[in-house]
Amino acid sequence: MIARPAVARRVGFYAGTFDPVTTGHLDVIERAARLVDRLVIGVAYNPGKNPLMPVDERMLCVEEALPSIRQRTGSDIVVVSFHSLLVEAVRANGATLIFRGLRVLSDFDYEIQMSGVNRRLDGGIETVFLMASERTQFISSRLVKEIASYKGDISEFVTPATQARLLARLAMRAG
Repeated sequence: MIARPAVARRVGFYAGTFDPVTTGHLDVIERAARLVDRLVIGVAYNPGKNPLMPVDERMLCVEEALPSIRQRTGSDIVVVSFHSLLVEAVRANGATLIFRGLRVLSDFDYEIQMSGVNRRLDGGIETVFLMASERTQFISSRLVKEIASYKGDISEFVTPATQARLLARLAMRAG
């Protein structure tokens, strides 16, 4: 009997602050999950972005949105947090691909710079850019928070569970 060589599993990493996770993020997650055997969603602490929700709540929002994506893609998708350089988190989770979503030209300028730095830090990690779909390319977490802070309807941009958590956080902040 001839032994077959082991097939390497393709592991991808999609990172963000996800404050909050939007339908745009979920679109990228689903599309990335179809390209790999395992997708790790990395929720960054990133205090420099002054997140509204703590990291554990952001992780919960992502996790709550995943069952239907897992069902549609059949993919192994996990959610982790990280407080390190992206390439270190990617390595720690056994990934070799970084997925990044691009919405507009300004995203590309920033992302191409980050891709180059990450490649210098670890030449074995590739960055894969996924263009935002037409229906989500205008959505950003910052805009969703701004709309919600003025009592606007964000139901089209986030899941119902995320909307409830975000509105509760904004109410707590308002006192």
